[in-house]
Amino acid sequence: MSKGEKQWIIPDAYIPPVSSGELTSHESVCVLNLSDQDVVITVHAYFEDRDPLLGMETIVPAQRTKHIRTSSLAAEDGEGIPSGVPYAMEVTSSAPVFVQYSRLDSTQAENALMSVMAYPISTI
Repeated sequence: MSKGEKQWIIPDAYIPPVSSGELTSHESVCVLNLSDQDVVITVHAYFEDRDPLLGMETIVPAQRTKHIRTSSLAAEDGEGIPSGVPYAMEVTSSAPVFVQYSRLDSTQAENALMSVMAYPISTI
């Protein structure tokens, strides 16, 4: 029996547009791959008022974790997720994984860190 799921939803995503102090505002999709094979992760970003960004890919090696900064993702045409714009994500994988979402908001002196498990879509 495999551990994890192959499809995850993150309905509330946002890359803070500014930072203050030493820490940079950012968000990450954290993926845990417990399998014995490398996994292809595909991220689709959905917006309120624009077409989605589809097919942003990265690899998570076998039996490893990877913290994917969403600001580093890009679609095939090179377009990335803009900062300061609310969006949602669908994360799919070539094998079951676990997905967590984290956001560091350092737009003011009182930093805020949020981390939640993504919503898994069961394939059973």
